[in-house]
Amino acid sequence: MSTPIRIEMSQIGEPSVLQPATFQLSPPAPGEVRLRHRMVGVNFVDIYFRCGLYPIAEDPRVLGVEAVGVVEALGDGVTGLSIGQRVAYAGFPLGSYASHRNVAAERLLPVPDSVSDEAAASALLRGMTAHMLLNRVRPVAAGESMLVHAAAGGLGQVLGQWASKLGVRLIGTVGNAEKAEIARRKGYDDVILYREQDFAEAVKTLTDGAGVDYVIDGVGADTLMQSLASAGAFGTVANIGQPSGMLQSLPMEAMARAVQFTRPSVLLHMMDLSHYRISGNAVMEQLANGLTVDIADTIPLEQAAQAHALLQSGQTVGAVLLSV
Repeated sequence: MSTPIRIEMSQIGEPSVLQPATFQLSPPAPGEVRLRHRMVGVNFVDIYFRCGLYPIAEDPRVLGVEAVGVVEALGDGVTGLSIGQRVAYAGFPLGSYASHRNVAAERLLPVPDSVSDEAAASALLRGMTAHMLLNRVRPVAAGESMLVHAAAGGLGQVLGQWASKLGVRLIGTVGNAEKAEIARRKGYDDVILYREQDFAEAVKTLTDGAGVDYVIDGVGADTLMQSLASAGAFGTVANIGQPSGMLQSLPMEAMARAVQFTRPSVLLHMMDLSHYRISGNAVMEQLANGLTVDIADTIPLEQAAQAHALLQSGQTVGAVLLSV
């Protein structure tokens, strides 16, 4: 094994706090597998940890919640996996920004031969989020309607393809005409250019005043009140991120139509091994059947700071990956 490297975070702060460093990796413990990573996913939750929005208990601090790699060594008691096999994983503990890593065998998901490293790394966490939203947070049914913000982004693309197969009417919001075309290609029936029109009013027009059954809001403070206004009676609004800022207190008058508001966490969802494996295997099946996420950029692991700056700029369409 060549000398492993990882991206360590010296302190809370800007992307420049992410710096490569060599380290020594011990043999896998019983029940663990040593992986040689090939692709590492970059996600907004990584930025939240880097900025201090979410605390990090690990020391040294190494970010990353998903990766695709090859099995290099098996710890005692590991069965069902083999040297050279391609696998993927997502969730806690943090630490996927590394060339090599020991991972609990029970967290590893075999990657189908027909699925590329890039496809698995770009879609696993997003796909598990989509599975949670469509099956656990609010099980959706054919004929229901759903509004998704950032419809051309990584999660938006997964939700569009997955929910459209379930017969859901999909409305997406995007920032420009180019992203609108991507959203339509990924399954959205209607696309709203939120910079040009009030999306809550547009939703009312598109639904004859009824509102949608389900709103998935990954933006946060800038969109929350309009998201609540977009939901119909007894609809659900799920907030799954806040790149525009932390949510403030929720005025009760916003809930006058008996709208349900929730803030689900996919990382908590995945801590339950049963939910983790159900969601993970469902994503692999979707990938094998053609689910795709556009790749905005693939950047060497050592340049993780550049990847964070790119993702945080809001100019990406699709996923940002780190190649090892």
